[in-house]
Formats: sequence, C-alpha cells, structure tokens
Amino acid sequence: MNYRMIACVTSRILLAEASLMSLSLLAALAYGESPWPFVLTMFLLALSGLPLGLRTPKDTALYARDGFAVVASAWVLLSAFGALPFVFSGDIPNFVDAFFETVSGFTTTGATILTEVEPLHRGVLFWRSFTHWVGGMGVLVFVMAVLPMSDGHGMHLMRAEVPGPSVGKLVSRMSESAKILYGIYTALTVIEIVILLLGGMPFFDSCVHAFGSAGTGGFSNRNLSVGAYNNPFFDVVIGTFMLLFSINFNLYYYLLMRRFAEVWKSETLWTFLGIVALSVLAIAGNITSMYGSFFTALRHAYFQVASIISTSGFSTVDFNLWPAFSRAILTVLMFIGACAGSTGGGVKVDRLIILVKASVRDMRKMLHPNAVASVRFEGKPLPERNIQGVHTYIAVYLMIFVVSYLLLSLEGFDLISTFTALSACINNIGPGLEMVGPSGNFAAFSRASKLLLSFDMLVGRLEIFPMLLLFAPSMWRRRRLIRRNPF
Repeated sequence: MNYRMIACVTSRILLAEASLMSLSLLAALAYGESPWPFVLTMFLLALSGLPLGLRTPKDTALYARDGFAVVASAWVLLSAFGALPFVFSGDIPNFVDAFFETVSGFTTTGATILTEVEPLHRGVLFWRSFTHWVGGMGVLVFVMAVLPMSDGHGMHLMRAEVPGPSVGKLVSRMSESAKILYGIYTALTVIEIVILLLGGMPFFDSCVHAFGSAGTGGFSNRNLSVGAYNNPFFDVVIGTFMLLFSINFNLYYYLLMRRFAEVWKSETLWTFLGIVALSVLAIAGNITSMYGSFFTALRHAYFQVASIISTSGFSTVDFNLWPAFSRAILTVLMFIGACAGSTGGGVKVDRLIILVKASVRDMRKMLHPNAVASVRFEGKPLPERNIQGVHTYIAVYLMIFVVSYLLLSLEGFDLISTFTALSACINNIGPGLEMVGPSGNFAAFSRASKLLLSFDMLVGRLEIFPMLLLFAPSMWRRRRLIRRNPF
C-alpha cells in the first residue's frame, strides 16, 4: 500500500469538495442567508486537505487495492464533511441524520429523513441537490478531470468508482476521458436547466431538479416533488432527461464522433428502452381507471417508470396507491436499474443481459457437453473473467441484501416497508413503498439502521467491493518482498 499517495489523493478530494461547496455558499449569500455553515465546513475541509494535498509524494504509484482504498475512504469522508452544513445551519441538527441525508445525496439515492424540505435554507437545499450532481458522475472522475494524474493511476480509481461490469477509456489518456465525460454531463445538465426555464420553472427550482435528473438522485425543493407543479411539460422534460442520464455516456461520445453504427447496434440501449416501453404501457393500462384518461395515466406511468429505472426517485403522484400489479413492476425496476457507464444505480441492464446469456449458454452445454460456446455481448465474445465477475457480483449482492434485511427487520416494521426501504437504498432509488413511499420518509428508523442503510447506499453506488475491502485487514498490509535462497 502506498499510504502517502492514498493520503495525497484523498486530501485533494477534500479540497475539491471545499471548492464545489463554494457554489452553495454563493446561493446562501444570494438569498440573504448566513454563509457561516459553509464557511466553517470549507475551513475544516481546507484544514484537513491542505497539509497532504499540496505535496505530491516521490512514489506516485497507485495499484488496484490502493484505488479501492482511496475510493471507499474518500466517499465516507466526503459524506461526513458534507453533512456539516446541515448540522451547522440547524436544519438537521443530528449528525447521524445529516450523514444519512448526505450519503443519500452523494450516492444519488434520494432517500430522506426529512418530513418537510421547503422550510430548509436555500443554501442548504442547493447543497443537498448539488451532492447529486457531484456524486452522479463521480467525484474522483472530477478530480482526474481537473488535476494532473498519470493514466496508470487514474484507471484504478476509475474502475473502483464508475458503475458497471467494466470500465474503459474513451481516448488514450484517462484524464482526457474524464474531461469528455464531465463535458457531456455538464452540457446535458445546462440544456435541461434552460428547457425548464423556458417552460416557466423558477431558476432555483430548475437547477435543483436538473441536478437531481443528471445525478439520477431525486432530491426536490418541494414537499410533493415534481408533482407540486402539476405540469405535463415538466413531467415529460424531467422524465426524458432522467432516461437520458441512465444511458451509457460512451454512446453520447460516439454520437459526437459520428460513430452512429455503434450506437445503433448497442444491445444494452435497445434492451433498456424496450424494458421502459413495456413497463410504461403495462402500468398505464393498469392505472387508467384511476385517472379517467389513458393519456393522463400514460404521462404518470412514463414519469414513474423513468424515475424508478433511472434510480432517480422523483414523483408526480403517490404510486404507493397504485394497484399491486403496477407496484410490482416498479419494484422489479428497482433491481434492474440503469445502464452501466451512466449515473444510475441498480444491478444494471448490462449485467442482467450477461447473466441471462451465460445461463442459456450453460443450459445448452448440459445438452451438448462437448460443444464450444461463447457468450457474445455487444457483438463481441465476452471473456470468461467478465462472466465470472458478474456471477460474483450477484452472489455478494444477494448476501449483503439478506444480512441487511435481517438486521433491518429487528426494527419491527412491516415486511413491505422493510424490503423496499433496503431495496431503495442498496439500489440507490430513494422512495420505496408503504412507510417509505413517495409521501413517506426514513425518519422512523433508528440511528443504527440509518447507519446500516448509509453503508448499503455506499455499497450500491460503489459496486460493493470497495466498501467491503475497506474492512479487509489484508488490504492494509504492506507488501513484503520475499527473498528466496538460490541454494
């Protein structure tokens, strides 16, 4: 382990958080609020980050386990420091509650312990939603885009932070890939803000909902979320952008490079859109009687399907009141999630495609043991190590889910609330059903359960292994060279 380099990168990440928090400081000043919650937090971040962040160690090597250590520890520290403005402002005086809210923001989950959000200070509301935008693409990707770091080191960080079965470069240099990703991400966010402004949404509200859509998070500045506006234009725009941010960002790069054939042949894209279309039509048909018009039902079905499969968590209606069939579809979509390489959570469409194809391949081999068959994904043969990686991910995911569910059940809440609360957190969705539905929250859970759910949110966002390896003693041991006796 290169502890000095790990400390250096982590310190730079804290300094990046301080700089990003300056926007919330400006928002507080613009609305005549006290800037001290942000000034104090930024001072503490600078105090923690400056001593080690400004000096680059002689040995800058970062290997795979170093990358996991940086990512896991950085996200925990980001959330701990990011919770301080909530505490200092008095909006969320309890640190555990503030930590839960911040983890939910950075992991783009959107689960909340707040019963009302409109009374919060504007600067705090801005920071609360801006954490979605920061966490959506990944704060380490942001650091790689703005700070010099060799590509060999950056790849290990990107692999540990970016969601999906595999990570690759868009161009030869990892830092340039990070800049391209953030350029696309920023451009789409600005476009959404402009469209919402043209539709009549206030500027502050437009920024908040664009941040939530871009990061597929779901924090709103309205108690009724997007439903507070009761505006079909806003529903369609936000719903569409939630889906756009759920698609692999590599495809947008291919569009810019006019590599249209690669986009058209994307197996994951068409599977994702097919799931969305079928889910929307099925739910719309099931809830038409509740709204008296198929088109009204279609509008709400489209928004909620987009919100859940993108793992955003916005709502226009209380879908907890929908028929069991529609709620069952939304629950299934919680686990499917978005595409790899997007800002969305869940198991990922890519993994499910690989899992289904590998299962079909294995069943065929049972009938024809001597046959040589490979799994093809996106038109190319998939290496066995990638297939094994998917199987390992699913197995560990299920183990964590079962253990967390058993621990949460000690709270004594009903099974649906407990199950969907965990599903919403580990898949980075936000709302669940029953007591944690769109009109509910997570305030009733104990502090221990909130910390467990915070861990599950981090596990879901960081693809499990960085958080688990953080607690492995072997990960922190220094490598020792073993000299063998030649005689």
